[in-house]
Amino acid sequence: MCKVPNEKLNFPEALTDEELCRLVAEGNRQAEEILAARYIRLVRTCARPYFLAGGDSEDLTQEGMLGLIKAVREFNGNKDASFRTFAEICIRSRLYSALRSAGREKHQVLNQSVSLDTPDFDSNSYTSGTNHLAQRDPEDDLIDREHTAALLSGVRKQLSEFEAKILGYYLDGLSCREIALEVGKSAKSVDNAVQRIRRKVAQQILSGEFSSR
Repeated sequence: MCKVPNEKLNFPEALTDEELCRLVAEGNRQAEEILAARYIRLVRTCARPYFLAGGDSEDLTQEGMLGLIKAVREFNGNKDASFRTFAEICIRSRLYSALRSAGREKHQVLNQSVSLDTPDFDSNSYTSGTNHLAQRDPEDDLIDREHTAALLSGVRKQLSEFEAKILGYYLDGLSCREIALEVGKSAKSVDNAVQRIRRKVAQQILSGEFSSR
C-alpha cells in the first residue's frame, strides 16, 4: 500500500478519498472524521427515499452512517473501484438490511418502501461480501426500476410546483436549512413541505395505484 506523501499531511482536507482511507488504515481518526463529513450528504441521499416511504429519518441516517464507516475502514485501494462507489454500496446495503429487519418486526410499512433512485452499479465494482443486490435476479431489478419510476411519476403529479422543487433538492441530500436558502423560504416551510410530500408518498404506496410513464 502506497504511503501518503508527508507534505500532504499538513492539509488533510485536501487529500483524496483513497489517500484518507490509507491514513484511516494506519489509525488516523482525523482522516475518518473528514471522510464522514465529506459523505454525510451521500448518506442522506441514500436514506431519504425510505424516510419518505415510511422510515424513521434519524434511524435511517444512523444506519447509513454505519455503512459509511464500514466502507472507510474496509476500503481496499487495490480493487477496481473508487471509494465513492464502494461507500455507496456499503451505505445502501446497510439500509436494506435495516429495512428488512424493521419489516420483520413491527414497521410493516417499510416492507413496502421502495427506493426513488435505484442505482445501477458498475459491474467492475468490488462487491464481495458487501452488496447483496449484486446477487439479485436482473429481472427483479428491472421490475423494481419500473415500479419506482411509476411511483415517482404518480407522486409528482400530486405535488404542487413548490413541493416538486423541494422533493428534488431533498432527494439530492440537502438539509432543510440548505433547501431553504436555495428556495428563499424558511426551514419550517421546507419541513412542512417534506411532511406533505411524505403523506402523499404513503397514500400512493397504500393505494397501490402507480401511474404509467
